[in-house]
Amino acid sequence: MVVVGAGMVGAACALYAARAGLDVVLVDRGPVAGGTTGAGEGNLLVSDKGPGPELRLALLSLRLWAELAETLGAAVEYEPKGGLVVASTPESLAALTDLAAGQRAAGVETVVVEAGRLHDHEPHVAPGLAGGVLYPQDAQVMPALAAAHLVRSSGARLETGRTVTGVLRGADGAVRGVRTDRGDLLAPAVVNAAGTWGGEIAALAGAALPVLPRRGFVLVTEPLPPRVRHKVYAADYVADVASDSATLQTSPVVEGTAAGPVLIGASRERVGFDRSFSLPVVRQLAAGATRLFPFLADVRVMRTYLGFRPYLPDHLPAIGPDPRVPGLFHACGHEGAGIGLATGTGHLLAQALTGENPELDLTPFRPERFAETTEEAAP
Repeated sequence: MVVVGAGMVGAACALYAARAGLDVVLVDRGPVAGGTTGAGEGNLLVSDKGPGPELRLALLSLRLWAELAETLGAAVEYEPKGGLVVASTPESLAALTDLAAGQRAAGVETVVVEAGRLHDHEPHVAPGLAGGVLYPQDAQVMPALAAAHLVRSSGARLETGRTVTGVLRGADGAVRGVRTDRGDLLAPAVVNAAGTWGGEIAALAGAALPVLPRRGFVLVTEPLPPRVRHKVYAADYVADVASDSATLQTSPVVEGTAAGPVLIGASRERVGFDRSFSLPVVRQLAAGATRLFPFLADVRVMRTYLGFRPYLPDHLPAIGPDPRVPGLFHACGHEGAGIGLATGTGHLLAQALTGENPELDLTPFRPERFAETTEEAAP
C-alpha cells in the first residue's frame, strides 16, 4: 500500500499497517512532519472534546499513545502531564462542569477544582478565577520527533521529496497506485493522509473531500524552569475549536515543554494558505497568555510560527475506505487534533485495510458523507 503524507497521521497509518503485515511505502513531497505536524504543539487531548465519535477516537488514541510510550516515551518527549481548563466567571464554570459531567459519563477522568484549589495544581496561575476542571488523561509529545520515530518503527519504505501528481486507476476504476514526479508507485491500496492537502489528493482520485486550511499561530518563549505544570487553557477554547466561523478567534492556551520553552496559543482563522505574519494575532495571544499566567509578561518570546489545521465542515476527520473509488482510503481532516488522534486513526485504518471489523464504528467518519449532504440539499 502507499500512504500519501508523512505527517503524524501518515506515520501512524504506516506503523499500524506494517504491524498488520502490509508492505508500506510512505511518500511525501516534503520531509517527515514538514506540514501541519511540524507546526503543532503535540497535544494528546480529551479535555476539548464533547461526548461523541471524536471523543471515542481520542480515548482509543490515548490508550495507544500510552502503549507506544512504553518504548518511545523519552525519545518523543511523551509527558502524561494532564490538562487544566479554567473558567473566569461562574457562568463559564457552570458550562464547563456540565461538559465535564458528559465527558465523565463517556469515560473521561475529570476532577472539578474549586477556585481556592487552583494554585495547588498551578502555583503561578492568575488569581481571581472562578474554578476549573482537571483532566489527568491529557498528555503531550514533541510532534516532529514522534512522527519520525513512528516512521522508523514502522519499517516502511520512505520516499520524501517526491510529489504525488495522480492516482492510478484500472479499467474497473479501482486504485492501482500513485503517479509521482519521479515515477509510479504501484499498490492495490492508497491512503490519503495528506492533512490540509487531503482534498487535493482526493481530487486526483476523482473523489471530492472539502478539506480547508484553518490557520493558527504559536508563540515560543525562552527556555524556563518548570513553571507551567499542565496544559492550561480558558474554557472558551472548547467553543472556538467547535466553531464554524471563518473569522479570527483567539483563546489563551499555555503549556510548558520538556525542553523548557513555554508554548502559547491558540488562534483560528480561515484565510486560505496565507502564510503572512499577523502582529495583531500575536498580540492577542500574548495578552491572553499573560491573563492566565501574569509572570509571562516578563518572559521573552523567542519565535513565532504558524501552521494550517485541516478543517472539515463537521469537525470530524475522514477515516476509512472511499466507496466511490475502490482501494482509496482516507485518514485526514483532523483539524487541530491530528497529533492526538493519529494512533487511533492508524489502528482503525489498518483494521479496515486487512478486512477486520474496526474497533470503533467508522460510520461518523465516512469520507463520502459530504457528497451525501450535497445530494440531499439539491432540489
